[in-house]
Amino acid sequence: MKPDEPAEPGDRRRGGLRRRHRRDNDQRGTTAERGHDAAEYGHDAQHGDSDAQLTRSAHGDSAAFTHLVKTHSSALHGYFARRMPAVSEDLLAETWLQAFAARRTFDPARGSARGWLFGVAHNVLAQHLRRAGRTEPVPGPDVTDPWQVVDQRLDAAAMAPALRRALAELPVEERELLLLISWEQLTPSEAAAVVGIPAGTARSRLHRARGRLRDRLTLPRPAGRNLTATGDLA
Repeated sequence: MKPDEPAEPGDRRRGGLRRRHRRDNDQRGTTAERGHDAAEYGHDAQHGDSDAQLTRSAHGDSAAFTHLVKTHSSALHGYFARRMPAVSEDLLAETWLQAFAARRTFDPARGSARGWLFGVAHNVLAQHLRRAGRTEPVPGPDVTDPWQVVDQRLDAAAMAPALRRALAELPVEERELLLLISWEQLTPSEAAAVVGIPAGTARSRLHRARGRLRDRLTLPRPAGRNLTATGDLA
């Protein structure tokens, strides 16, 4: 067909079908790309892929850091509320400021983002205590939340006062390891990174701390039953 000759109806239909096919393919490709991006980012958020979020944040992705804040603020606030309830909000805000400033120092080969964030929180708490002239947090009598959690892991509610006394008698580092694992649900390796000791050392001290608790809490009761620790504390 010459250029100046009109196209036959069949040619016009075939041309229109080809253009529509190309357009549909382009739209499907664009939708697939967008869906892949959304699924990839949604996977991180859904499965708590904080390592990837923190790594992306270190490379300039501000949205990834926002996801970190949403994912971990509750746990970090609980960490402070169980130790320094009066200033927990301020300590949480300072933790996020320091974490954002230091985000490029995160190395996933050395531990998880969750452990890294708790390490920042641990340092913020230590800085606050040093400024206050103290060496360790002493929860006030109004802090009931951690004991409600602990009490659920006990053989009897009457064990709670004995547990408080037994924990207070532990060396500071052993107590912190035990509480990071029991209260904050960190792994032994993550807890070790928070307090700055090797994982093997943390496991041996954790074993020793649990043994001390068992020794102190296996006490006779008037009814003839003994108090025993269970769960993460045992």
